[in-house]
Amino acid sequence: MNFVSIIMGSKSDYEIMKNCANTLEEFGVQYELIISSAHRSPQRTKDYIKAAEEKGSKVFIAAAGMAAHLAGALAATTTKPVIGVPMKGGAMDGMDAMLSTVQMPSGMPVATVALGKAGAINAAYLAMQILAISDSDLAVKMTEDRIVKEHKVVNDSKEIEVII
Repeated sequence: MNFVSIIMGSKSDYEIMKNCANTLEEFGVQYELIISSAHRSPQRTKDYIKAAEEKGSKVFIAAAGMAAHLAGALAATTTKPVIGVPMKGGAMDGMDAMLSTVQMPSGMPVATVALGKAGAINAAYLAMQILAISDSDLAVKMTEDRIVKEHKVVNDSKEIEVII
């Protein structure tokens, strides 16, 4: 079974990360979603990564705020792709999480997406793009989704455009 693992550092991240899960569901992509902290439950995090890999997880998505060490902890533990979703909050309103997620040492990559809802949705899309490399059905669904998005832009423009 191929699936995506979504790990959140705390329950407060769920309101944003449910957008990630919903996006995966829209495309029929299986996922697991758990709460585990790189700082408060490091052994649980390591144990989950190992178990998820054994079950077939192909991509890990890590959502965390403040020091945002979760994505880095995953990257240090797995060779599977890791996507970090920095969460808003804390004294720097998410900038600290963004920098913590982006500033990984060489050899420990974490793909980093935007803060908040857009980042949660883009994490799902990036995970699906990775899966679509070896899943032609998913690749077709993603191509069709792009066409729908293009048509929406054209139709939205037609409603308001003024062209001389």
